[in-house]
Amino acid sequence: MARKYVYAFGAGAAEGDETMKELLGGKGAGLAEMTNAGIPVPPGFTITTEVCNFYRETGKIPAEAQRQIDEHLALLEERMESTLGAGQRPLLVSVRSGAAISMPGMLDTVLNLGLNDKCISALATMSNNARFVQDAYRRLIQMYGDVVLNVDHTAFEKILSQHRRKQRVKSDSDLSLATLKEIVRAYKRLVRSNTKKAFPQDPRVQLLGAVDAVFRSWNNERARRYRQLNEIPEHLGTACTVQAMVFGNRGDRSATGVGFTRSPATGEQQFYGEFLVNAQGEDVVAGIRTPRPLAELEKLMPSSYRALVQIALRLERHYGDMQDFEFTIDDGELFMLQTRTGKRTGPAAVRTATEMVDEGLITREEAVIRVEPVQLLQLLHPVFEPKQRAAQPVVASGLNASPGAASGRIVLTAEAAVTRSKKGEKVVLVRHETSPDDVHGMAVSAGLLTAAGGMTSHAAVVGRQMGKPAVVGCDSLRIDAARKRIRLGNKEAAEGDWLSIDGSTGSVMLAQLPTMPPEVVQVIIGELSPDDSELYQSFKRLLDWADLIRRLRVRANADTGDDARLALAFGAEGIGLCRTEHMFFSDDRVAKMQAMILARTPAQRRRALKRLLPLQRKDFIELFREMDGGAVTIRTLDPPLHEFLPSASDLRVQIELMKASGKTRGKNKTKLAELTALYERVEELTEFNPMLGWRGCRLTMIYPEIVEMQARAVLEAAAHCIAKGIKVEPEIMIPLVGHVEELRRHKEVVDRTAELVMQEKRVQFAYKVGTMIEVPRGALTADEIAEAAEFFSFGTNDLTQTTFGFSRDDSGRFLGHYVETGVLPRNPFVSIDRCGVGQLMEIAVERGRSTRHNLKVGICGEHGGDPQSVGFCHDLGLDYVSCSPYRVPVARLAAAQAVLHERGVEAITARAQKNRRGKIPPAYHESATRRRWPR
Repeated sequence: MARKYVYAFGAGAAEGDETMKELLGGKGAGLAEMTNAGIPVPPGFTITTEVCNFYRETGKIPAEAQRQIDEHLALLEERMESTLGAGQRPLLVSVRSGAAISMPGMLDTVLNLGLNDKCISALATMSNNARFVQDAYRRLIQMYGDVVLNVDHTAFEKILSQHRRKQRVKSDSDLSLATLKEIVRAYKRLVRSNTKKAFPQDPRVQLLGAVDAVFRSWNNERARRYRQLNEIPEHLGTACTVQAMVFGNRGDRSATGVGFTRSPATGEQQFYGEFLVNAQGEDVVAGIRTPRPLAELEKLMPSSYRALVQIALRLERHYGDMQDFEFTIDDGELFMLQTRTGKRTGPAAVRTATEMVDEGLITREEAVIRVEPVQLLQLLHPVFEPKQRAAQPVVASGLNASPGAASGRIVLTAEAAVTRSKKGEKVVLVRHETSPDDVHGMAVSAGLLTAAGGMTSHAAVVGRQMGKPAVVGCDSLRIDAARKRIRLGNKEAAEGDWLSIDGSTGSVMLAQLPTMPPEVVQVIIGELSPDDSELYQSFKRLLDWADLIRRLRVRANADTGDDARLALAFGAEGIGLCRTEHMFFSDDRVAKMQAMILARTPAQRRRALKRLLPLQRKDFIELFREMDGGAVTIRTLDPPLHEFLPSASDLRVQIELMKASGKTRGKNKTKLAELTALYERVEELTEFNPMLGWRGCRLTMIYPEIVEMQARAVLEAAAHCIAKGIKVEPEIMIPLVGHVEELRRHKEVVDRTAELVMQEKRVQFAYKVGTMIEVPRGALTADEIAEAAEFFSFGTNDLTQTTFGFSRDDSGRFLGHYVETGVLPRNPFVSIDRCGVGQLMEIAVERGRSTRHNLKVGICGEHGGDPQSVGFCHDLGLDYVSCSPYRVPVARLAAAQAVLHERGVEAITARAQKNRRGKIPPAYHESATRRRWPR
């Protein structure tokens, strides 16, 4: 039996449903599901993602798939009682892409396919609207020319703009019939001059060309960039949906629009979206015309509006999630063209999830699995400092499309954004309207500002998804690309000037403004009462539910009392990494640290260490006091020495300048001698590769008095806290161990020091000595190392460096290319490399616990805050992850999701959805909902 490549939908019958997203794509599965739910959907058929993957490998569509396309086209023509591009009732279709995971605006679409010189008169007679037909024809030539024939879309736009100016109209909908005919002729000439062929008149040639283009678009540059940014697998492919056209540009009783069942910016329960009268779907998001809010549709077309509200509510209840939908009103008749899970900001995701639990639409488990862990970071985005914000005049305003505050240098192209960001500059990307080609620049920008577009424009949707503040539809913004200048109202600025945008209010300021903590963080740090923040309440509830599910404990990397307090407020259950060398970077301490490192004799070093001891003890007391019984893992000194030493070249320059000046007598002679001695000592300590040199346990093997001082500081701090009634659980961690003997010798020093401290302080307490696994030999000999270690903590940053042989600081020059070209699936310094680094971790866990069955194992590299890495740590059976304080909420949620995935979350969700579907209301009843939609 031949493989099925094409699935029909619409006209009351569908061959698929929403469970088939990987095969039919999100669009195709959604259309099939809407058909099954009795929603008015124009009929059509979906060509599967398998065909896309075949096309990607071979460059052609399988013969069997082509046969099934012909078969389903004939069925569609029979259902519509019309023929594609022919006869008295010509059929027109749209050809759209649709991947399993939504990729807004990344893939290609062609509308009005089937129009040709022969059928336009028949369609004009049938519709009694010749202007509408010419408008549809010029749209087809433009879209087909751009998407299929690779004619530069700006050339079409140039022709269109010229005719708008000539006729003195602002909108395409105001162009006359005669002008549209002129535009069609000009478009045809443009196609012929660029392709050396006439625009294709055979509708079946048009169809196959458009299908080819949709599958080609899976591998266009913008789609590849988007998948890399969002870690969407290459092998998924896109489906292609062919659907009978309905027309929103047939006149004043026609319209097209997009909407959400809740606000994608805040999650507020409101009917949210935009529409245009006498337009086609691409117009709403293209930024050519300013769309109108959906609430205004009620006055213009009340019956269509009521039907839309009714259907939208049914869709949300059907899917149990916020829906992003597209619709067309064709001469007063409503059709739904698409529904899919709506992209939303972090605040909207959290609020929607918790409120849907309250409404009985979803379970707590579904709420936990639904919010992407990294979206929580958006709740922690900064806002402008109020006083300075109030003092700064607003020079322009737009739509508040994506929340947050951003200040940066103005850049006018995506390329400029990338160039400046590589230099360490913050930038705000300013465009007339962004397109998928700008994604790489958007990704590195602090914020986005556009002159055109609405709340569902490309900049708005992608900005929300990336968590970037965005202000769109700023009418007073004018961009002079040639001069690299912009005008905002009556103010002018140049590329490189400072600009601030408020994505929560839509305000734009020509200034650099300082930011401050957002609402959730204000509650966490005690500046705002929890009772005054609904967002914080939703945030806390979601994480409380996650805590009831997760097995992994979550600690924080913290070096100061302030860090520890913040970590606790974010829900940390201890400190997984205190980097003691970070305690000496302040100006008043670095000199003492330098004296210790530069000391030539043990006696000199001990004198320097004696000055460091009380500083360390005070720091540890503060950490223990804040944690009050929570585990605190303290790593002994691990600095590449050059971080604390003066530059040898700078010292050499000072010496030569003194000699050249001739001032080398008296005090200057003494100073010169000191500089020379310092230079010689720095030269002795200089290493060719400090990251793999004399650091970590290697340094303290030669200078064990350093570990002795640090152990004493930790243990005296513990004794002090116990005397004050504070619980302590100190863990002393020896870094960079690759051989068990390194750890044994350090443990002897710690144990000997502990015995002395307990005798001196007359107190007994428990402590642990363990190590970081951060070199491959440490992982491979973990069974031996576990004889001395009471715990392991993976230092995955260094383990990744030593496993790959990559320098984290230098690999940026090539890692981007590796990821982009598929050499690596993702940056291994962002997400753990499971095949290599992960395999070493698995070996270390298995062998370590074979020696010591109760060995505590965690991770303290920044991977501890990466959701995918957290899931991997759960699978390995680690006890905890540790990450930066702001990543603690991310890790808590990711750890809970790991449990749900382990339980088979897909089955849980499917059962819940099945139960919901048994209760789908056949129509909208106001009494059955708590929705506060406008009516």
